[in-house]
Amino acid sequence: MAVTFSDLHTESGLKSLNDFLTGKSYISGDKLTKDDIKVYAAVLKNPGDSFPNVSQWYNCVSSHLAASFPGKAVGVSLAGKADPAQSAEAKSPAADDDDDDLDLFGDETEEDKKAAEEREAAKKSAKKKESGKSSVLIDVKPWDDETDMKQLEEAVRSVEMPGLLWGASKLVAVGYGIKKLQIMLTIVDDLVSVDTLIEEYLTVEPRNEYIQSCDIVAFNKI
Repeated sequence: MAVTFSDLHTESGLKSLNDFLTGKSYISGDKLTKDDIKVYAAVLKNPGDSFPNVSQWYNCVSSHLAASFPGKAVGVSLAGKADPAQSAEAKSPAADDDDDDLDLFGDETEEDKKAAEEREAAKKSAKKKESGKSSVLIDVKPWDDETDMKQLEEAVRSVEMPGLLWGASKLVAVGYGIKKLQIMLTIVDDLVSVDTLIEEYLTVEPRNEYIQSCDIVAFNKI
């Protein structure tokens, strides 16, 4: 139900508002609305102890406005004796429409909600990609003791793809003069499959000239 206040620049008008605010924190409901902003604009200043309910409400609205407009005000005085309530009533319908568009504390629009959801999804996606990494240790075995292990390692490291980073390596003796390459790699789980890396890159031409087989020794999530 709409409530009407008049002559809020006079004591009688302030008394009416003071009586209305008895037991209330805001004009409508239990939180700040456009109704508070409109009435606030019609009250020239904090009336002080003469109207305690109005004074408390005025300070509350002022604190909300101060949070929304953090810049330092130098103070402005308005000349003239026009009745603020009458001035508000005299505004054109177009001006009223502008008031409806100006929402200082925002009833959140569908566009705002959609943008917020998209930002949240992007954050979750980025977090997933950051945490979705693994450290892998693989053995790369040559054909025999005559395989050039330096060229074998070069062949392994020549594999490049998004989300793949080769690390430290060493040669480990297997027996009969044969050594295998043991190499570390870090992968982004969403981008690199170790099985695919081995089956489609390391053990096929031209790298299979040096590489007989590969085995996963360790696989740890980072």
